[in-house]
Amino acid sequence: MTNATPDIKSRLSDVGYFANDGLATALQLALNLGRPLLLEGEAGVGKTEIAKSLASILDTKLIRLQCYEGLDASSAIYEWNYQRQLLSIKASEFSDRDATELEEHIFSESFLLERPLLQAIRQDKSPVLLIDEIDRADMEFEAYLLEILSEFQITVPELGTIKATTIPHVILTSNGTRELSDALRRRCLYSYVSFPDLERELEIILARLPNIEATLAGQIARFVQALRKEELEKVPGIAETLDWAAALCSLNIRSLRDEPVKLQSSLICLLKTESDLHSIAAEVTSRLAGEAA
Repeated sequence: MTNATPDIKSRLSDVGYFANDGLATALQLALNLGRPLLLEGEAGVGKTEIAKSLASILDTKLIRLQCYEGLDASSAIYEWNYQRQLLSIKASEFSDRDATELEEHIFSESFLLERPLLQAIRQDKSPVLLIDEIDRADMEFEAYLLEILSEFQITVPELGTIKATTIPHVILTSNGTRELSDALRRRCLYSYVSFPDLERELEIILARLPNIEATLAGQIARFVQALRKEELEKVPGIAETLDWAAALCSLNIRSLRDEPVKLQSSLICLLKTESDLHSIAAEVTSRLAGEAA
């Protein structure tokens, strides 16, 4: 794999991602050693955004495989274009092709549909392959994925073994909904991604919303930091913070002490369950806003 420059942390910040030293080192080592990087952490901490930012600074393609229960090879690796094959078979009824020639024709490259894993190893330039929420996939798929990540080649029975043109930069993410196998963990470098601290969250707000007033941005960062310490079903992530900041700007709120009714209504940007909306009542919002201001 091509090495990234030593100052990967500053390059990430240039594209709006503010990594701490541990994460920046993990990314650099993954690039240097050509190893997959497993990122674990709660939903909303920005794990997926890391892969997008890495693709941006490497000026390469991002290929994403979204995992889910029941994910199989046809969705993740390849499948045949059955409709085109049937049409070709129908058209061949009026040709002189024999059965062997027809079979070779319909199981040729032109009928092959590349899914993310096959697509990732056939790029002219090493892409970033994001295997998102691997913990949602079944153990059986995880085992198959491990084989692909070890060999970087895929066998298509009708075509033979397809070896990688380039080796992708692999980022796996997990929200910890189930325990991953020891074999997969051993294959990867590892970094735990936590919610940003106050300073980093403020940096993100100011970078993503350059027109926001610094005073309001600071209040928002302090409010969200405190809100995450409340008993919530769904802790707001960085994306929710940015949505809320944009909403407050659109409502012309310049301080969290202003217009408490609008402030309370705007919490729909941060809180995503009925229980959380009820638990953060007006008096709680007022307390948090007062402390943040």
